Amino acid sequence: MYLNITVATPPIGNGISHKPIKGTRYVYYEHGRRYDSKKGYTVPQTTSIGKICEDDTSMMYPNANYLKFFPEAELPEELPVSVRSGCQKIGDYLVIKKVIEYYKLNEEISGIIGKDAGLFLNLATYTIVTENNAAQYYPDYAFNHPLFTDEMKIFSDSKISSFLREISRDNSIQFLNDWNGSRDHREKIYISYDSTNKHCQAGDIELAAYGHEKDKQKKPIYNYSIAYDRNNRIPLFYEAYSGSINDVSQLQYMLEKAAAFGYKNAGFILDRGYFSEPNIRFMDKNGYDFVIMVKGCKDIVNKLVIEKRGTFEDEWEYAIPYYDVNGITVKFTLFQSDEKERYFHIYYDDYRKAKERAKLQSMLRDQKEYLESLKDVRNVKISSSYEEYFDLIYYHKGKPNQVLQLVREKKEAISQAIKLCGYFCIITSSEMSASDALELYKSRDASEKLFRGDKSYLGERSMRTYHDDPTHAKIFIEFIALIIRNKINTCLKDRMKGQQKKKTI
Repeated sequence: MYLNITVATPPIGNGISHKPIKGTRYVYYEHGRRYDSKKGYTVPQTTSIGKICEDDTSMMYPNANYLKFFPEAELPEELPVSVRSGCQKIGDYLVIKKVIEYYKLNEEISGIIGKDAGLFLNLATYTIVTENNAAQYYPDYAFNHPLFTDEMKIFSDSKISSFLREISRDNSIQFLNDWNGSRDHREKIYISYDSTNKHCQAGDIELAAYGHEKDKQKKPIYNYSIAYDRNNRIPLFYEAYSGSINDVSQLQYMLEKAAAFGYKNAGFILDRGYFSEPNIRFMDKNGYDFVIMVKGCKDIVNKLVIEKRGTFEDEWEYAIPYYDVNGITVKFTLFQSDEKERYFHIYYDDYRKAKERAKLQSMLRDQKEYLESLKDVRNVKISSSYEEYFDLIYYHKGKPNQVLQLVREKKEAISQAIKLCGYFCIITSSEMSASDALELYKSRDASEKLFRGDKSYLGERSMRTYHDDPTHAKIFIEFIALIIRNKINTCLKDRMKGQQKKKTI
C-alpha cells in the first residue's frame, strides 16, 4: 500500500532504477544479489519502494518498503488541508467526546502524553468507529471524521508509526495509577477478572510466544487480562503477559496488582479456568473473597450433588425464576487440609440436563463404534480415556501382539454420569444465598462482552506490530477505547431497560 504523502524521487544509480508498467513509473531499489545456478551468474534482488507522481516526476508516493530500506528518511507528518472531506460524520464524535469529558480522559491523557494527546484520542476513537487498529487506514478515517487534534490536523501514517514508538510503558503505568487512584477504595466491590489471547507478528516482540491458544491456530500469541468493576461497571486495569504463561499462574500476579492499586475490600469473580488450590489459598492469604465456578466434575461436588439430589429440584422454595434454575446452598470444606468451611451453591437446570445427557449419549455412541472397529486388530493401542465408561478386554494384554477382544459398557459409571447431568456448582468464600451467588457470577457477562467487543468491535484480534514499544502502545490505546465503548454500551443498556425493551448490544 502506498502512503498518502510524497517524497523526492531518488535519482537513478546507487541501486535505484525506474521501471514503467502500464503507463505508471515505479521506483525500484536493489537490496542484494543472489547466485542463479541456471544462469551461472549473480542476479540483482530488487523491490519496489514507490511510484512516481504523474503530475510531478520529481516526487513519488513511497510504500512500506521505502520506510524499511530508508528508515532515516524524513517524511511529512501532516497531510495537506485539501485531503479533508467537505462532509464530516460527526455523530459518533459527539458521543465519544461526551464520554471523554465525563471521565476527564482528555485532561488525563494530555498530562501524560503531552502535545500529541489529541492524536492518542483520535486513535482510540478510530478503533471504536471503524473496528480496526491498522495505522495505515487512519488517514482514510480522518478524511471525513472530526478529530481531537489541534485545528483537526490530519497526520500521516508515518507520523502514527513514530508516535506509537514514543509512547512508553511508563505512560500506561501512570494512567493506571491515576485511574485506579480516583476510585473509592472504601467501597466493597466485586472485580470480575478474565483473560484472552491475541495474535501478533513474530518480529521482535518479547510477549509473543507459542502458548495455550484458544482458537488453536498455532501462531505466536500474547495474553491479555482485564479487571472489571461489576458494581460501577468500568474496566479498572489490564495486564499483558507472555503467551507461554497460563491463566492460573497469572491470576496471583493480578491479585497482587489489585492490592497495589489499593483494592483491599474486594472480592473476585472467576471462571472455572482459575479453579486451583494455590489460587484459593492465595486469595485467603490476601483477604479477598471469591466467587468461582467449579472446574469440571470435581469429586467433592459430585458427592454433594448425589446427597442433595431429589431434595430441591422441584421445590418452588429453591427456585430462581429469572434464570430458570433451582439452587441450594451447602456448607462444606473445599480441600482436605482446609480449615475453613466454604459455601457450595448447587444448581439444577432442566434444559442443561437435556443438553448434557444428549451430548453424553452421543459421545458414548461414537466411542463404542470406534472401539468396536478395533476388535481383532493386532497390536492395538487405545487411549486410557476410553476406559472411563468402557471395560476393554484384551488377548495377550500388555504384550506387543495384544488384540482387543471385548468392549463392555460400565453401566454404573454411565448411570452416575447421567445422574449428574443438569447440575453445576458455584463456590463462594463468604455466606450468601444461591440466588445472590448466581447473580454475582452471571455479572461476568459484562467482562466477557468487554473481551468480545475488544476483539470484534475494536479490531484487536491481531495487533499488526513487529516491535515491543508499538505493541504496548496499542494495548494502552485499546484500553482507553474499551473504557469509552463500555460507557456507551452501559448507557444504552440502561436506556433500553428503562424503556423495557430487550435487545442485544
